[in-house]
Amino acid sequence: MTQVSPEKIANAKLDSPSLFFGHPLGQWHLRHDQINAYLNYLANHSPRVSIELSGNSYEARQQLTLVITSEKNQVRLDEILSERAQVRSGTKQQGTLIIWLTYSVHGDEASPAHSALEVSHQLSSSEEPWIKALLAEAVVLITPVQNPDGFDRFANWVNSYGDQHKVKDPNHNEHKPNWPSGRTNHYLADLNRDWLFLRHVETQGRIALFYRWHPHYVGDFHEMNHNKSYFFQPGVAARTHPLTPAKNQQLTAQLATFYAKALDGLKQPYFTGQQFDDFYYGKGSTYPDINGAIGVLFEQAGVTGQRLETTNGLLTFGQAIDNHIATSIASLKGAFALRQALKSYQEGFYSEQDKQTPSGRQRGMLVSTPGDTARRDDLAWLLTQHQIHYFYLPKAMRLNNGWYKAEESLFIPHNQPQKQLFEALFDSRTQFKDATFYDVSSWNLSHVYHLQMTPNISLDVDKLANQAPAFTEAEIAADTTAILVDWRDQQAAPLLQRLLSAKVRVKFAAAPLTVKIGAQANESPPLSESKEFAPGTLVIPLGSQDLPESELIVLITELANRHRIRLYSVNSSMAIEGLDLGSSDLHTIVPIKPLLVTGFSTSATEVGEIRYFMDRYLGVPLTQVDINRLPNIELGQYSHLLLADGSYSALDTQYGRKLAAYMNQGGIIIAQKGALNWLDRANLLDAELQDHHFFDSFFSAQGLAFADKDKLKAKKAIGGAIVSVDLDPTHPIAFGIHDSRLALLKNRALALGEQQAFSVAARYSQPLLVDGYLAEEYQQKLAKMTAISVERHGKGAIVALSDDLLFRNIWLDAQRIYSNSLYFIPALH
Repeated sequence: MTQVSPEKIANAKLDSPSLFFGHPLGQWHLRHDQINAYLNYLANHSPRVSIELSGNSYEARQQLTLVITSEKNQVRLDEILSERAQVRSGTKQQGTLIIWLTYSVHGDEASPAHSALEVSHQLSSSEEPWIKALLAEAVVLITPVQNPDGFDRFANWVNSYGDQHKVKDPNHNEHKPNWPSGRTNHYLADLNRDWLFLRHVETQGRIALFYRWHPHYVGDFHEMNHNKSYFFQPGVAARTHPLTPAKNQQLTAQLATFYAKALDGLKQPYFTGQQFDDFYYGKGSTYPDINGAIGVLFEQAGVTGQRLETTNGLLTFGQAIDNHIATSIASLKGAFALRQALKSYQEGFYSEQDKQTPSGRQRGMLVSTPGDTARRDDLAWLLTQHQIHYFYLPKAMRLNNGWYKAEESLFIPHNQPQKQLFEALFDSRTQFKDATFYDVSSWNLSHVYHLQMTPNISLDVDKLANQAPAFTEAEIAADTTAILVDWRDQQAAPLLQRLLSAKVRVKFAAAPLTVKIGAQANESPPLSESKEFAPGTLVIPLGSQDLPESELIVLITELANRHRIRLYSVNSSMAIEGLDLGSSDLHTIVPIKPLLVTGFSTSATEVGEIRYFMDRYLGVPLTQVDINRLPNIELGQYSHLLLADGSYSALDTQYGRKLAAYMNQGGIIIAQKGALNWLDRANLLDAELQDHHFFDSFFSAQGLAFADKDKLKAKKAIGGAIVSVDLDPTHPIAFGIHDSRLALLKNRALALGEQQAFSVAARYSQPLLVDGYLAEEYQQKLAKMTAISVERHGKGAIVALSDDLLFRNIWLDAQRIYSNSLYFIPALH
């Protein structure tokens, strides 16, 4: 709820940021707690200001947003919010204009947050007629810092080098922050790529605030390379997503005249229509565009510290702050001047016939996650956050492409208020006007979630369910000798990890088995029937455990209920078909103790994805060791060595001998992308690695003009396309994936060549491209090359991954390969 302090001092002269902090704004890099202190000061002393809390960061820093409007409007905020709740009804908008200015989603882009304080001060206290007129008709939301943890990491670094005599040399430590800098959040994720996937708490709070207020205009303030000038949208016209209405870009162009005038007044050079685009909807400047608002990106040349020598001359932190203040004010003036056009645009966006709340018979998309209720529930949660309507099946349905079980399926109607966002989330295209991408070229959720799907089916939504079928808590029969868990369930891996932590002995089946099950512990009514289980199935024998059976059953039951996992009980080790439960092809899973290499020459983003996966998903205590300390670490105490993308230039290739000894003794190395190059240089990789040097030779520049140079460069780039791989379903690396073809995100020209026998776990499919853009040269050469291999080295192995299977922690089926590498590969010699 909006917090309104009763202790306002009406018409009092408010301290500027400089007075409040006791030094000119920008003399030091403010910490997040200092910024929040100033926001609370304004809220406590100005009747125009209140504060919204949109949750805490991972490191427990409050995410605050100022709500600034006239004193009269402050009293009626609940009424205004009620108006905003009707935005998607398509009714005529006569109410309040909502402007949201957001700053510093990248923690090492500090000038936006500092400029936000000065803008907040002016709005909170100024008696200028235009400000009073604005606040009489508008609510201005100001979020100075969208990434509190990264922001403080960066501020502390820069301030530690803030000597009396400022150093403009780009080589000075002040301008070269230590790994991982402050761009990312606690889990080293780029929060400005998370608006669609919502994996992180900071974004979840921000998206809730967006839908609470449903702004007409969103300004998104950033920094870019220090040798640039200043950018504001519109961006590259040919790279605007086709689902963005033309009127959106027209209004964006009209608003640009206000920013241009402001920067011209400062004699600050700028550019538009280049470099940046409006394609990927997962950014702060583009997500509004698919939600009936106008999102605008602002990029200021970054100074990093206080003063920096650039190709355009000396750049100071103060100049950067002033530029963002100017465009922030221009945003307010522009949005206010075009307020009727902005309201009409949003009204028209939601008033179309196909954007009504669904009822009766509707055409839509029926999706399922076979064998995996948890993955279905993750998708349902995501749709809920985006306020997209969906329904559950009350009972199973059989269609041409298979069964859609009630516990695994969702129906998403095409026609609904969030139709365009729904279409954007499942957008599929492989042809583009301009094949240059600032981010990924595809994010189609049908592939991200590996969905079984019927895209155009008609169902009566009034006969469907609004809530998921009730989960029946586990009950284990008295005569049970073993409990089985389907490894396809997304929650099976976290359940396994908690069992291993409790010293419960768990095995996995390396081949299929069919057994007679007793009362299915989570199903009603309980039946006694035969059931086939796929390879990877977890088997928990109740005998020969360290815990007494009664305590063991209580533990397993509690964990199953917590993770909403089905348990299957059997009262005999005799199988109907396939493996008996005493077979040597049921392998004991050994508790894991992984080590993740971090630091310079490793990719902070991909290190962060592994951290998030291990911590937030599996619940594994993860030892993280800086690459400079790695040679002094005794590796034998760790089950796995995790190598994210990176050059690993900090390691001498002679260190490969130590890694060879580690693997000979049973250690497992999981390495992806650039780490494979280092393993290859250290003579640890048996397969021939094919990287960009190999693929470049297939691109011809013959006959191209100089002006075509950038187009060729863009063609060679793999910004992020969805491709498919063909898995070997008998390989433990593929256990738990419901079919042998898997989609994943590819953003690096990399593959493995010929392999030793039985090493290949997955090859790139032919045809290769599933969604997005990938040059024909790559499609032809990558097809049938190895994507994933497991090379045995003594008692250990290298799991070689040509791609980032944990990309942005949203590829839930692909991440099973990582789980299998952790739990299954060590057991196979």
